[in-house]
Amino acid sequence: MSDSVLFELHPTAQGHQIAVATLNAEKSLNALTLPMIRRLAPQLQAWADDPAVVCVLLQGAGEKAFCAGGDVVTLHQAIRAGDFASTDAFFREEYALDYAIHTYPKPVLLWGHGIVMGGGLGLLVGASHRVVTERSRIAMPEITIGLYPDVGGSWFLSRLPGRLGIYLGLTGASFNAADALFTGLADYVLPNSARSGLLAALAGLAWQGDGEADKRVLSAHLREQSRTTAPELAPSAIRAHYDAIQSLTDYDTIAEMVAAITAYRGADDWLRAGAQKLAAGSPTSMRLVVEAQRRAKHLSLKEVFAMELTLSGQCCRHPDFAEGVRALLVDKDGAPNWSPATLAEVNDAYLAEFFRPLA
Repeated sequence: MSDSVLFELHPTAQGHQIAVATLNAEKSLNALTLPMIRRLAPQLQAWADDPAVVCVLLQGAGEKAFCAGGDVVTLHQAIRAGDFASTDAFFREEYALDYAIHTYPKPVLLWGHGIVMGGGLGLLVGASHRVVTERSRIAMPEITIGLYPDVGGSWFLSRLPGRLGIYLGLTGASFNAADALFTGLADYVLPNSARSGLLAALAGLAWQGDGEADKRVLSAHLREQSRTTAPELAPSAIRAHYDAIQSLTDYDTIAEMVAAITAYRGADDWLRAGAQKLAAGSPTSMRLVVEAQRRAKHLSLKEVFAMELTLSGQCCRHPDFAEGVRALLVDKDGAPNWSPATLAEVNDAYLAEFFRPLA
């Protein structure tokens, strides 16, 4: 797996270096594995400590995806084998990587082209400069596999306007570049064709060798590029449906909220897709989505990652996560046997088990 993440250094005109990390698992849509995380995390730290490096570019190999999420099939295998040491290590090290990107002392330009889902969005959101393209397709679809929006999702979704985070978490709704800009989950949109000239452009910027100053240098460049070369985008479904989303989630109980969203029978494809995905999702995940975001509103980012580490560890030790991955990605029968089977059965005592620290 030594080539699962590729590293390069490119000189700038003033003698600094641009560091490039490329997720290199194109066949799996650059899904994150533990070996990939263990290559990327120490290299990012080395670049943070290297005064010659002024900027990090993080991208995915190929034209289909930046990163489709974590390698949940391998996690499924570990759960079935009772190897919770491996699953705990994956989530612990993935979240540490995400937190390191959120708090990185130098500019991190993340090129979020194609599929950016789950763990891929966790990487994108933490970067200081988040670029999406005309073909970005973004989602936190964990409801379909018996998990919940992790990788800091409890933190960043709970901080979206209104109750957008609750809706996106419950429905796993897919959204585009215009949506990402509207919600603040991305900063700039550029045509993917601009990637071929990106390194040459970065090499010519007037880097200062100071993290905060260099973030401003990069911001100015990307701002200008986005104003002059931005591609034509499909409209933002989230913006168009903002009022409807607020209405569908304006209830005192999760049961009422789920009933309202899944009852949609209108002609709008986006709302209908969300209703269908929620209706087929894990009842336990439904409660985890709402409760995790409720708690995250009062926590720091570091505290949220600690909470999510507990939640994800417990998801590995409860039935729905492994069952959801089996149904969607292993046996691919599309017929998960959720346990508990109904939202009414996911009582407060059962929910509390997921927030209980691991022994």
